[in-house]
Amino acid sequence: MVIDEYVQARPAAALAPFVAAYSGYRQRGVAPMRHLGLPSPYLTMILTMDEPLVMAAHPDPRQRPGHYDSLVGGLHLTPAVITHDGRQSGVQVALRPLGCRALLGVPAAELAGLDVDATALLGETVVAGIRERLCGAADWPSRFAVLDDALRARLTDRPVRPEITYAYHRVILGAPIRAVAAEVGWSDTYLTTRFRAEVGLRPKETARVARFDRARRALRPGTPIAEVAAGHGYADQSHLVREFRALAGCTPSEWLADQFDFVQAARLEPAHDGRHD
Repeated sequence: MVIDEYVQARPAAALAPFVAAYSGYRQRGVAPMRHLGLPSPYLTMILTMDEPLVMAAHPDPRQRPGHYDSLVGGLHLTPAVITHDGRQSGVQVALRPLGCRALLGVPAAELAGLDVDATALLGETVVAGIRERLCGAADWPSRFAVLDDALRARLTDRPVRPEITYAYHRVILGAPIRAVAAEVGWSDTYLTTRFRAEVGLRPKETARVARFDRARRALRPGTPIAEVAAGHGYADQSHLVREFRALAGCTPSEWLADQFDFVQAARLEPAHDGRHD
């Protein structure tokens, strides 16, 4: 019997400043697949339920491929490669960078470019307990409720500097860095230094990834690439293609052709409205 499930949900309201979305997946009897984990404005936490997550390549080529029961991936500028043999199941949590301190106890910068076992951040007992409850839950709403409970229990009062919070909101929506620095009363250099120390990417890199992510989500089979480029602030189609090659390692057309099934499933993904990041 073929099972092919992909479900998304928003977290509980108390978690909205820290978590953008949940995704649940379960596949059995489908074709083996190679999936690109592209640069995104969110850190990724994955908790498997059965088969381990197979990382064929990490964003940092110095990290060896490996199998993970749980993983947290930091912000990155190059793709990861994930494979499966036709069977996989688990949940994925899109973590907002400025919520990293409160949920994981470290700034997002400490995880930039890295994939780490979630037990290194949450502890083996905590991760094992969450995975056990996920496996025992009857359906996806129940599994997402498990995540709500587990993440609420992790929340600590570790605020981010208000200047960084303000700058982040402005940067991901495309505001010029110089203007943002003036608005918070800092020099460009000081803003870049403090921003990178919290987020892990420079402001310009963060803006770049956010724009790329919005454009990538707008791509659909049959939609002209030039139309997507024009709608997301790229100079022309060639500009968007160059960004795809730089950040995804392929062209938009190649990505759509290779990832079509995944793209079709992953419609309801996190929005970039700047209200909670």
